[in-house]
Amino acid sequence: MSGACPEKREKLSETRKEIAARIIELCRERGWTPNHLAMVSGVSQSTIKSILNGESRNPGAVTLKKLCDGFGISLGCFFGTERFEHLE
Repeated sequence: MSGACPEKREKLSETRKEIAARIIELCRERGWTPNHLAMVSGVSQSTIKSILNGESRNPGAVTLKKLCDGFGISLGCFFGTERFEHLE
């Protein structure tokens, strides 16, 4: 990633932050902890922690799908919010 231009790194960083914020939002709506999300989604606690703390450089599509399954929502529902509309 060191070869990527600064604008691209900034956009990816913003996307990661928005993904983490959306996961936190969905957990709060349900009264869940990240540990409970790990239990219902089958995604490890360490992976969820890594995403939420911005340590995961690229949460994969399969991981996001498992999290959505845990929440009982589609990927479209996960990304179909205003927070993702402004991202390029």
